[in-house]
Amino acid sequence: MSYYRPIEGESGTGKELVARQVHEMSRRRAGPFVAVNCAAVVETLLEAELFGIEDRTATGVRGRRGKFEYADGGTLFLDEVSDLALSAQAKLLRAIQDLAVERVGATGTRRVNARIVAATNRPLAGLVDRGLFRGDLFYRLSGVDLHVPPLRERREDIPALTAHFLERHRATRRLALSDGALDALRVYDWPGNVRELERLVERAVALAAGHQIELDDLPPRIRGQYPEVLAPSIASGDSMRAWASRYARLVFERCSRNKKAAARRLEISYHTLDAYLRATEGPRAVHRRLPGWVRSAEAAGTRSADE
Repeated sequence: MSYYRPIEGESGTGKELVARQVHEMSRRRAGPFVAVNCAAVVETLLEAELFGIEDRTATGVRGRRGKFEYADGGTLFLDEVSDLALSAQAKLLRAIQDLAVERVGATGTRRVNARIVAATNRPLAGLVDRGLFRGDLFYRLSGVDLHVPPLRERREDIPALTAHFLERHRATRRLALSDGALDALRVYDWPGNVRELERLVERAVALAAGHQIELDDLPPRIRGQYPEVLAPSIASGDSMRAWASRYARLVFERCSRNKKAAARRLEISYHTLDAYLRATEGPRAVHRRLPGWVRSAEAAGTRSADE
């Protein structure tokens, strides 16, 4: 059994997409990919969900496999692993150490060969310090850091993600996205991250009247932010430089983040554009593409990456 350090990131940032990419890039790609949201399973049922239950454990109870057994030969993705109770953490640690699981009500164990990929929306090191996460399990899972930035800090991924979600609906509707609609998606802050974008695309596909998703097909909360980028806000005391910085960011994104192309389009120098872009970046802004994070983790020698 092999494992990755938990993928950290806000809820909805696409941690499962990263886990699936890890699975697809490994020698286990022909095996199953099984996902479990630890926060969504009632604590009293979690043990049976993960490890299975033996036949006739109680009257009328039929035996069944748990997620570990379903993932045998493939990858088990444990989302929100930080929400596991300490008792469940102990059993997870034992399964990793023994390379075997014990069904509820069983007297013996079953060998399992699965890669464990965990994810959390809270830094586990801090939970260990507060006694909310087992230190031995944390160190067992420790390895190369893999952090998924929120969508607002990687806006360059929005066109590719949107195209990916639109592709899912091609069997029923073949839709394109107008430039205005894409610009609005680029400037929105995405508090719900990738999950919010996915739901929005589903909604737009259902509501679009023509063969293209237009700005008017988007919800008011997203349409409302778009004009603010294109026009200074007198009420808020917006400066011309603040507006110019936002507009430069928009053109930069529309030029596929090519600074030279954006500078030519804006008819300003490369250094002036760079100054405008720095003015719109938050202190934690990170711009990395999803496949790059996974390749970085693989190249850095994350545990058993090629198993």
